[in-house]
Amino acid sequence: MPRLQTLLCDLNAAFNKREIKNRADDLEMFAPHEPLDEALAGIVAEPGSVEHRAFKAYIGRIPPAIREGLRSTIYSALKTEPPTLITYAWAPAYDFEATYWQAPDTDETRGGITVLIKSRYPSDRHPLGDHGES
Repeated sequence: MPRLQTLLCDLNAAFNKREIKNRADDLEMFAPHEPLDEALAGIVAEPGSVEHRAFKAYIGRIPPAIREGLRSTIYSALKTEPPTLITYAWAPAYDFEATYWQAPDTDETRGGITVLIKSRYPSDRHPLGDHGES
């Protein structure tokens, strides 16, 4: 879990108000049918590193519908002008879940999107084993 929390902090840093413009340049990495695991792992860790492999594997275990929700949220946020900030959080759960909410922009401040991802600890095996994953 500590590694996942650290990588989520790195993901938050990549989508904060100082760095999100750099992500907007990577918009096509989050286009439909692009692999989310590689895009996100490449943002938080050097390719080939232990962290890169671990985060890529974790994202790859997320069920396809939830992974697509994450991808489309990022794609949508990066297409706005200026890009909409995204904050990520994780909490333990039995199965994978994702909750999204968006605070709209106001005349005085930018809004933002929050994504809460819930899952087992990355090292916990699901009782259904590989049959429950795709």
